Amino acid sequence: MTAHTPLYIGLMSGTSLDGVDGVLAAFDGQAISATLAAAYVPFPEHLRADLMALQAAGPNEIEREAMAANALAVHYADCVAQLLLQTGKHAADIRMVGVHGQTIRHRPELGFTRQTNNPALLAELSGIDVVADFRSRDVAAGGQGAPLVPAFHRAIFGDPTQSRVVVNIGGIANVSILPAGEEGAYGFDTGPGNALMDGWIHLHQQRSYDANGDWGASGQVHTGLLAQLRDEAFFRLAPPKSSGRDLFHLDWLEAALLRTGEPVAPADVQATLTMLTASTIADAIVGHAADARQVYVCGGGAENAFLMGLLRQQLQGRAEVQSTATLGVAPQHVEALAFAWLAQRFDLRLPGNLPAVTGARGPRVLGALYPA
Repeated sequence: MTAHTPLYIGLMSGTSLDGVDGVLAAFDGQAISATLAAAYVPFPEHLRADLMALQAAGPNEIEREAMAANALAVHYADCVAQLLLQTGKHAADIRMVGVHGQTIRHRPELGFTRQTNNPALLAELSGIDVVADFRSRDVAAGGQGAPLVPAFHRAIFGDPTQSRVVVNIGGIANVSILPAGEEGAYGFDTGPGNALMDGWIHLHQQRSYDANGDWGASGQVHTGLLAQLRDEAFFRLAPPKSSGRDLFHLDWLEAALLRTGEPVAPADVQATLTMLTASTIADAIVGHAADARQVYVCGGGAENAFLMGLLRQQLQGRAEVQSTATLGVAPQHVEALAFAWLAQRFDLRLPGNLPAVTGARGPRVLGALYPA
């Protein structure tokens, strides 16, 4: 790496609502050559609660969203400061920060998606140019605005000799299908990832997530509840498709529990939710990437041993399931790296979307610039 190697920061706070993951990456041309630092800034419980409340309609939403956006920008700036401190870099050394923002509404069928954020404040606090609002241009072009990561997955995980699938399991799960060769990728959201599991364990045990999947593993999958959950129309939709907490939330789960017609023990619900995530991901892989023999998992779900085991079980030996760490990228860093990559795409005025993935009318440069 030389003094002129472009450096970009990527920041991601996903539907799990746990905190901010950040990376500082060096680029060689259009490719990431090294991840120089990574940082994580957890959200305090009050901010998590505020962001969760914004997932649904409520009183005084405009002011509550603005205040949450300001708080987010402060946490993003903290993450940027940690990355600079780790590497001994200064704001002037960084070309741009790419920041996803926090999705509070995703309604592409109505022509909008909303990632709350205050990128102007982040630019002010960090002293670095900020690129934000990556999804809106794709939605404006008739696309779903999500998932955006398949283009990035193609760039860093594609293999010329074999088809691969990359599965991101955050709050919502999505698959990137990477055919053998130098080009081509497609993907879509498969349904809930960790969002329902996280919400259920927080409701019953006041924990933010099911560490290692231990609580889920202590229960039994309830076949009646699983059938009710899998009867959701979203799972039968053909891609392109995307989803979020607008659909998959605890009220949706409670309605399925009522239709089940009998009590289900909380640990059994957790086991069933884990199976729902595993089975819908497996359905997507079998239905759309039957020739893939390698499946690489990133996101928080990669740390859930029970979920990973169920995914292997559901695939019935069709493919080997591993973490992206096998490919040299820690599973918790992948999405933040994607937004560093998208920031560089914006900087070079290159498209960041894949119309085959999102359904947009064509390739588009994604993002909006907030100069420092």
